[in-house]
Amino acid sequence: MQTSSASSPLADRPGLVNLGVLFFAQSVFVSGSILFITIGGIVGSALAPDPSFATLPASLMVVGTAATTIPAALLMKRIGRRLGFSLAAFLGAVAAWFAADALRRNSFTAFCVSALAIGALMAFSQQFRFAAAESVQAEWISHAISFILLGSVVAALLGPTLVARSAAVDPDSPFHTAMSWMIGLYMIIAFLFLLFKDRMLTVENADTAPPRPLREIVLQPVYLIALVGGIVGQGVMTFVMTAAPISMHVEDGFSIAETSAVIQAHVLAMFLPSLVSGWMVARFGVRNMMWAGGVLLLTTVLIGWQGHAYLHYWWAMVLLGLGWNLLYLGASTLLVGTWRPNERFGAQAVNEFSVFGISAIASLGAGSLMHAFGWDVLLGVSLPALLLLAIALSRQNSPASPKSA
Repeated sequence: MQTSSASSPLADRPGLVNLGVLFFAQSVFVSGSILFITIGGIVGSALAPDPSFATLPASLMVVGTAATTIPAALLMKRIGRRLGFSLAAFLGAVAAWFAADALRRNSFTAFCVSALAIGALMAFSQQFRFAAAESVQAEWISHAISFILLGSVVAALLGPTLVARSAAVDPDSPFHTAMSWMIGLYMIIAFLFLLFKDRMLTVENADTAPPRPLREIVLQPVYLIALVGGIVGQGVMTFVMTAAPISMHVEDGFSIAETSAVIQAHVLAMFLPSLVSGWMVARFGVRNMMWAGGVLLLTTVLIGWQGHAYLHYWWAMVLLGLGWNLLYLGASTLLVGTWRPNERFGAQAVNEFSVFGISAIASLGAGSLMHAFGWDVLLGVSLPALLLLAIALSRQNSPASPKSA
């Protein structure tokens, strides 16, 4: 993936700088996402004109991500990752200011617009793992991706903490201060990205082989398996996580602190395994890790069906996070081996648009389905997606790497 001959990433200073910048950026971007996910349904329940619109802010965040994936990839192809990421962080500060103002004015419409803008920023952050893969040699890709995902552990601690501290500072407008703090964090990251180096530009410019048609890249069996893994992992996770705060706080009466604690445990479960999941992929293979992720998502549904006690929610959401981690890392590792350097942006855009387009549909449907049928039915709707994943993985005959089978 890159021209350095060093056998260890520790010998590659520019690559290490890139990974460090991406780690901190991941922490901040995901903190903003967690903040919106935690408060989105609660704010929606309080301000929405109809209860079925309660998850609209969280859903619009996913819609914003899906709608911006292709423009984000094309923009970075034109101006580079460094400027693209820096611009995204600056716009994040603007979006956070708009959200803070919307909360101050109790404007549901303005809050939804700000959620859409935050989602657009997340389209750029979804490219962090590809930028990490471009910064290291091929044998270190799964480790680099898992390291970037580990930055979200910081976010899992920071996001809910911002919510809790904000409520203590201003009980009358409990989430306003948190958004104000996010403005400063986004600005710090905008300047930090000036240290980032685009590592694949010289390789891409030196590649004399013409890029293959996008259709040919996408129809590769390994690409399709990675795509299904990403769609199912992200779609099921978004679908269930969007509805969980409403089911807990609005339907079952758990406090904001209890609901935030479950979401925090979920997000920690999403990203803390990245301490070892990169090694696990290299040791046990991509396919086995994706199978394990699917089994964990199935277990989420089974535990969720057992009851509505705090521990039922806690275990279901923790397993949801663990399953997502293994599927997401496995699918991403498969994916980066399916394109040449001069084909990356188009292939990445198709994957991201597909994954987050389905996630947007899942998130938009979660609120209405939760309002009409409840938590148990919502969990059951995830089962066909898990069956699709099992079918895709059982047909994997063309590994992308020696360890993928």
